[in-house]
Amino acid sequence: MRILVTGGAGFLGQQLIARLLAQGAVRLDDAGGAREHPIDTITCFDVTEGALRDPRVRNLAGDLADPAVVRALVDRDTAVVVHLAAVVSGTAEADFDLGMRVNLDGTRHLLDACRAAGHAPRLLFSSSIAVFGGTLPPVVDDATTPTPQGSYGTQKLIGELLVQDCTRKGFVDGRAVRVPTVVVRPGRPNGAASGFASGIVREPLAGQQALLPVPLETEMWVASPRAVVGMLVHALALSPQAWGWHRSLNLPGLTVSMREEIAALRAVAGDAVAARIVPRPDPAVERLVRSWAARFDTARARALDFHADANVESIVRAYVEDNPAAIVARG
Repeated sequence: MRILVTGGAGFLGQQLIARLLAQGAVRLDDAGGAREHPIDTITCFDVTEGALRDPRVRNLAGDLADPAVVRALVDRDTAVVVHLAAVVSGTAEADFDLGMRVNLDGTRHLLDACRAAGHAPRLLFSSSIAVFGGTLPPVVDDATTPTPQGSYGTQKLIGELLVQDCTRKGFVDGRAVRVPTVVVRPGRPNGAASGFASGIVREPLAGQQALLPVPLETEMWVASPRAVVGMLVHALALSPQAWGWHRSLNLPGLTVSMREEIAALRAVAGDAVAARIVPRPDPAVERLVRSWAARFDTARARALDFHADANVESIVRAYVEDNPAAIVARG
């Protein structure tokens, strides 16, 4: 089996590829039951080459907004496409043209390439809870209408609709998952407006100061990289019949306040580490984050056997276990 992962050089793409390589095969359910497909090749495509080195991995760098480049990524042997590539929320808001070029045009080019291949590959689109915003009910559920209040959320919602329509037309076997804010992101800070939610754990554990731009009681819907990767693999496996006609899904997560996240860091690493967090109000960041939904009822996802993290402390502990080289301070 050949698999394409766009955005594969990012931290989530690298973790997903590593998980698939460790499994050695991909389970794909269909009307005939579950089948394990041994992995022949994973094409890791991004703006820079991925760091994973394995005989089964082909690392490619290119521009997702170039239709000729994208067309060459998908052929008759490409059975699975995982579309993670995107310009993140803060960057998409600051640079409208870049966000549209990558998040919208790039997604359309990828769907066009799948259509041209002619065999309806199974395609998983990584969407976002940023499709919800504005005046929302206290708890967002599967019937809540998406109302994005930022360019990133708007671009992701349009991507979902394209995946839905291309599935209806038989061009792909598509599915779109609305990913919670991923905490804790390893590596360097990026342009995501939600980046502080990772920074207030990652930087103190690295012995550095972290700025908190929102009030302590600010709540967010979060999930760990471990949980998200597991849910992506599960989303791929589910049969078209299990998904039904509606191909967009809110993934499970946890509602966590910044106060609770800092308490979890303190429980894992001690008071001295937590003391490296410094309040630094940023009205623009607070305004955008407060427009996002923080409480979800993910009944449909739970019925399909998706699972998130047990609690916020387990998220912090998972980061410490998975990134030992990045930890210099721990109680």
